[in-house]
Amino acid sequence: MSRKKITLFIPCLIDQIYPEIGFATLKLLRHLEYEIIYDPHQTCCGQPAFNAGHREEAQSVATKFIEVFRSAETIVGPSGSCIAMIKNYYPHLFKEHPLLHEATELAKRTFELSEFLVKNHHREKLVGVYPFPVGYHHSCHSYRELRITDAPLRLLELQKNISISQPSGNPVCCGFGGLFSMKYDSISASMATTRILSFTDLDVQKIITNDPGCLMHMRQEALDQNSSIEILHLAEALADALQL
Repeated sequence: MSRKKITLFIPCLIDQIYPEIGFATLKLLRHLEYEIIYDPHQTCCGQPAFNAGHREEAQSVATKFIEVFRSAETIVGPSGSCIAMIKNYYPHLFKEHPLLHEATELAKRTFELSEFLVKNHHREKLVGVYPFPVGYHHSCHSYRELRITDAPLRLLELQKNISISQPSGNPVCCGFGGLFSMKYDSISASMATTRILSFTDLDVQKIITNDPGCLMHMRQEALDQNSSIEILHLAEALADALQL
């Protein structure tokens, strides 16, 4: 029987700044015996231009994305915000456009990593050892737009010797918000400080998240605070736990 094929989508931040997250994602999916397809012609999903209000430019970039991924059976990516762009906003971006149907169908075949892993029942193959006190940061796009509320935590809870603590109340933003962190940098930095401290108060050693934007923003804030807390992507934590 042939292995199921997955086409890997690696967002810009991971491709250009955090390639280790991409490799961790690849190791995880190969560990689960998927045949991985990676098209080097892939580029941005169009989210930065879309968020800035440049719809024509966003549509142009998104058209390239559709062209690259149109034959993919299943698309998986390690970024809540980029997957939310494809699933939630492509149908709006291509409204009254010849590519509307294709964009809508593509969105249905696209999944954020943790969501994909939990939906496909790989529990027994994802049990590892992770002997650290950790907290999980829900990215706004994953939690509020994709409605991914428990999949990452379910994956972390599988790991032996792990201790998971969460700040009280509903998940809150780290302050990144893409262009928000550039237009309102002082407010953004204050939000990051508050978010880092909420985990520091729990004495966790690591903060895990599924979004490279949140990771980048909180890593810089932890550095500015001289904090020893480590911020990791979920794919990195799982790959470490499984010793991949």
